[in-house]
Amino acid sequence: MEYKEILFSLQSGLAVITLNREERKNALTSRMRAEITHAMRLAAAEARAVVLTGAGDAFCSGQDLSDAASAGSLDLERTLRDEYLPMLQAIYDCPVPVLAAVNGAAAGAGANLALAADVVIACESAFFMQAFTKIGLMPDAGGTWFLPRQIGLAKATGAALFADRITARQANDWGMIWEAVPDAGFEDHWRERAAYLAQGPSKAFAATKSALRESFGRTLAEQLSEEAHMQGQCGKTRDFLEGVTAFMEKRPAKFEGR
Repeated sequence: MEYKEILFSLQSGLAVITLNREERKNALTSRMRAEITHAMRLAAAEARAVVLTGAGDAFCSGQDLSDAASAGSLDLERTLRDEYLPMLQAIYDCPVPVLAAVNGAAAGAGANLALAADVVIACESAFFMQAFTKIGLMPDAGGTWFLPRQIGLAKATGAALFADRITARQANDWGMIWEAVPDAGFEDHWRERAAYLAQGPSKAFAATKSALRESFGRTLAEQLSEEAHMQGQCGKTRDFLEGVTAFMEKRPAKFEGR
């Protein structure tokens, strides 16, 4: 697929997907959703870590209401099922770590696009906003699933009903994101974090993601049993042998990866 509305790079195991409609604050179009989905699937097969970020001073302002496919006759249900669902599923189901580097406004579906990632790092000037009720809609793009799990029902409900801006610092304090960092040096910071993930033990990362997510549907005994099984699998990898060897030799580990 030829990318026209995103940028895609893959180097040293790190895939970077940049939403690239700076003049529209990286608002989502039908084409952009298709491109993100395609790039995520490619990254899932070839990368060891993935970064989602935006060009310019915004991460993503949500659905582009001026998009030709978003005219008054837009079938919202079809669009969400056929375009948003595959995109968000590709992000959430990615077997390698996905980091959202939120470089500015993340509003509406743009906020929930970021929250679909495993880890969210935002610059301090960024904000998150469930803007849906301002145009007579309810949160979508996974917002009703991600928010209650990340910040609890009370704050999720308030964020959805009032559609207030949630600053990066608030989001950090509430547990919505991993960290909020100064704007100065923001890209250097997320690239350093992303490089760590891209050079890490991929199989252990995948097991960690799976165990944490599935824990919500298990009892403690079930989770302990699953941990034992998954840890047994991790213990058979070359990465484990390398990790232990590097520890004993007091040197950084050089993980094999995928």
